[in-house]
Amino acid sequence: MAANEILAITMFFSFIALVFTGFPVAWILGGLAVLFSALAVVLQADFNLAIGMDWAYTSLTVERIWAVMENWVMVALPMFIFMGLLLDRSGIANQLMTSFARLFGSIRGGLAITVTLIGLLLAATTGIIGASVVLLALLGLPAMLNAGYDKSLASGTVCAVGTLGILIPPSIMLVLMADRMSMSVGDLFLGAVFPGMLLAGLYIAYLLLIGWLKPALAPAAEVEPFDMQAVWDLIKAIIPPAFLILAVLGSIFFGLATPTEAAGVGAAGALMLALLNRQMNRSVMADVLQETTRTTAFIFAVLLGATAFSLVLRGLGGDELIEGALLSLPFEPTGIIICILLATFILGFFLDWIELTLIVLPLVSPVVLSLGFDPVWFTILFAVCLQTSFLTPPVGFAIFYLKGVAPEGVDVVTIYKGVVPFIGLQVLGMLIIFNWDALVTWLPAQAYG
Repeated sequence: MAANEILAITMFFSFIALVFTGFPVAWILGGLAVLFSALAVVLQADFNLAIGMDWAYTSLTVERIWAVMENWVMVALPMFIFMGLLLDRSGIANQLMTSFARLFGSIRGGLAITVTLIGLLLAATTGIIGASVVLLALLGLPAMLNAGYDKSLASGTVCAVGTLGILIPPSIMLVLMADRMSMSVGDLFLGAVFPGMLLAGLYIAYLLLIGWLKPALAPAAEVEPFDMQAVWDLIKAIIPPAFLILAVLGSIFFGLATPTEAAGVGAAGALMLALLNRQMNRSVMADVLQETTRTTAFIFAVLLGATAFSLVLRGLGGDELIEGALLSLPFEPTGIIICILLATFILGFFLDWIELTLIVLPLVSPVVLSLGFDPVWFTILFAVCLQTSFLTPPVGFAIFYLKGVAPEGVDVVTIYKGVVPFIGLQVLGMLIIFNWDALVTWLPAQAYG
């Protein structure tokens, strides 16, 4: 094995090992990039080893980082984050919960279905996992527990539905993926619509089945009768998020705005809705701006570290090493894709979606393209796989978001038991998308040909 390949393997596994130290990931990625760059230059200059990196290569890393900061697509990130946080504090979700509960609460599993539908609307307007899970937990979990729902089922529903926000557009994960893959954000946004709806449909079918087979786990709730006033309240509750979805996704779909411009439209629309709902004041705005800045800074810090890390790893021949290892597997092309997704699923137990998006996706994408697979289809399939990582311990962030606000009696073990069936449903959804790529490719083809 060549010296540069040894360095590449050491660099990759050093990152995996250092993640478990709890040190900030951005510093780990950037630090390893600097350390192995210096090591490669010294070994080549002083020990005459054929590494393939010199001081000129380090300037390329600086240029690449500067190019990331100049990328206009990245401007959409803080605006989508701002939009999601503002909606989280606008009171819209509370109105939706009340209206949908009157419609579905009287059937078995109805409150869980209500949480699913609200989560679906929130996913299409916020795109932030933490905000969705916490909001659904505060609104829906007490209502389900008071109605006699099984604690595991109720908590699993909140966790699973809350993760839809990372997949259904506008999604900050898809924005990052588009940047890493040099793809159109609009293609990924449109490609994710039907897979997101598929997962929500699988959740609802499962909840209806549980309510039918095991009514004691998801009993019907006592709610006010559904009359014309309830219909009107439901319409009024749906109009604000529907307006925002149309403003953001509609402007992209009809070619009226780029994704970056649509993010600005969404941020302005969320601000207008918060003002109309009389939920806006100086304290709320300061809190939203502070959290937007903090979240954006965290994502960009990891993005810059990952850019340096991946470029140094590529300079050491790491991408060619991984590509050669994957292509040498004794499988057909579909078998190689399955191996990539399986490895991603396992890594999702230990790594956050940001690291997997910024490190793993760029390394495996050349293999996928060389095998002739549609890049939009694979990227969405990869995104669904990463969505599962929010539910798998020990780094299942949706689990810990819920535990932070869950009522007494809902412990981590209860939540773990609750998410297991939904992990199975997401794997089923991946299998459907894997075998029926039109779910992903049809809508972008209609919009962009």
